[in-house]
Amino acid sequence: MSWVNELIDLYEINSDKVGIIEYRGDMPYVLLPPFHTTVTAQIEVTIDRNGNFMEAKLVSPEDKLTVIPVTEKSGSRTAGKEPHPLCDNLRYLAGDYTKYYKDDGVCYQLYISQLKEWAESEFSHEKVLAVYQYLKKNSLIRDLSDQKIIKLNEQGKIDDKEKLQGIEQAKAFVRFIIRPESSGVFETCPDECWKDRSLQERYISYVRSREKEQGLCYLTGNTEAISYLHSRKIRNEGDGAKLISANDSQNFTYRGRFVSKEEAFAVGNETSQKIHNALKWIIRKQGTFFDTLVIVTWESNRSSMPRWNADTEDIASEYDEEQDDWDDEENDESAVSDGNAITAENFYKAIRGYGQKIENTSSMILLSFDAATPGRLSMVEEATLDSAKYLENIKKWHESCGWIHTKWKDKKRVQFYGMVGVKDIADILFGIESKGTLTIVDANGKRMYAEVAKRLLPCIWSGHRIPYDYVNRAVQKASTPLAYKDRNNWERVLTLACSLVKKWKKENEQEEWTVALDKEETNRSYLYGRLLAVADRIEYRTYDEKDKARVTNAKRYMSTFSQRPFETWKMIEENIQPYMYKLEFPERRFYENLLHEINGLFDVDSFGDNSKLDGLYLLGFHHQAYELTSKKTKFNEKEEE
Repeated sequence: MSWVNELIDLYEINSDKVGIIEYRGDMPYVLLPPFHTTVTAQIEVTIDRNGNFMEAKLVSPEDKLTVIPVTEKSGSRTAGKEPHPLCDNLRYLAGDYTKYYKDDGVCYQLYISQLKEWAESEFSHEKVLAVYQYLKKNSLIRDLSDQKIIKLNEQGKIDDKEKLQGIEQAKAFVRFIIRPESSGVFETCPDECWKDRSLQERYISYVRSREKEQGLCYLTGNTEAISYLHSRKIRNEGDGAKLISANDSQNFTYRGRFVSKEEAFAVGNETSQKIHNALKWIIRKQGTFFDTLVIVTWESNRSSMPRWNADTEDIASEYDEEQDDWDDEENDESAVSDGNAITAENFYKAIRGYGQKIENTSSMILLSFDAATPGRLSMVEEATLDSAKYLENIKKWHESCGWIHTKWKDKKRVQFYGMVGVKDIADILFGIESKGTLTIVDANGKRMYAEVAKRLLPCIWSGHRIPYDYVNRAVQKASTPLAYKDRNNWERVLTLACSLVKKWKKENEQEEWTVALDKEETNRSYLYGRLLAVADRIEYRTYDEKDKARVTNAKRYMSTFSQRPFETWKMIEENIQPYMYKLEFPERRFYENLLHEINGLFDVDSFGDNSKLDGLYLLGFHHQAYELTSKKTKFNEKEEE
């Protein structure tokens, strides 16, 4: 099934939500009826059903999203004079606009004549009649001025220097509330025009009654009214880029292949409406933004699914919030624990829980859009996957990258086993330290969010191999701890590097690595990493409270060590001797024996090899460091921060 049919099915299956304004955090969104769009209104005018003015007020910033009917041309207007059928800005609505502002009055004449046709048709509505009766009086600007909504200058004209919620007064958008009497249709319908489904249905019927010429829709194969003007505002309310456009008759958009644009591409009006409205709705509901790139996924049967770009802890906690309690059934699969207290148990329970909701025929759909120019939107990715396969790939990604990570959540430091989120990966790989954390701060650099998302999406969604340049970059950044002021930031880089190296080793060399220390591993890079961790720990154990900001010799020489390990280790080993003798005898013996044990795993040739270490040395470093700080020894350890 094509993405067009998937969007049409998405619209139909969610038809019960049409016209209902919902919220994602503070952001409102709505599944629009056909022939409607959304605008942000600044002024709210209340009249009675007979068209008498009652009051006016400014729209609350939290409630400014407004659903309005549009014509084919007004829904795509950028310039020119194309009035909306009911609600519009002051230039169209106010019959007295020319008295208060320099204008030719054409916009009002176009608007009022168009509104009259609807009001006098068989598809009219009591709210339409009320608005028509009021605006015929040519008193809107005067009423708004009397209510202190519109401010006039000394000449009695609209003051250009004043703004309403950042919009010039003369361009303010107006919506209507119709107050009912004790009887009539208003008893069961909301007073607000933008919430009245009966009004929306009347307008839909009105538009259909006026459609004349029909043709073949190239997307569905149905015969219906054809439109060549398509919707914008796809990614957000200010988005001017269009996904479908064929308004270029001068250049070579279709010339040389077709005689006219009708031959090149024809889309049914309602088909276009449903596709664009479903796309807008699902993007605002659950799309993920990476700078100008937006990626949206959904499950064909409306089942909730784990987010592909989330970290392991978020997937587990988000599922936990959806359920009253965890599924207590016995897990047939072995959970990853690696001998550590931190396990992926909750993550596996979440994956099982999501899996129990899906049907055999359901699928996950992914669409991704970006704009190369302000006016054109491109689909950069389109994929469909069985829902069960999607869950399997999500599980595989978090398993194959599984490591111990830390993050801040609700002002608390959280440690979890799994993989960090996609935006975290971009921040760690390409960000800098800012306000105590790693982030991409440069406006131009934020484009890296989109690039990272594009390159990691196939790895997570389809199980492709991890890009080696990301692995290499993570290893290089983890090898330079002196580049970070905050030790926690370097540790985030280190654990990400371990995740990526682990995955790369599995994919390319079929090596299995866990977060548990392997005391029998004889790989040269791994053993050198262990030696470095022991040297780091020995020096750190001698630090007092006033020394906690000091950097150990092991970390100071880490970058050089990764390039020339044999030569650098001799220097580090000499430097730790004074610190070794500051330790109590039992502790000193423990570290001496540990160094001898690690040295004994080298063969002579590999130890004397001074060539560059691969990323596996970071796994050895982290394994050994975690082992030394997490397990108790027979001598008293300092309390770890």
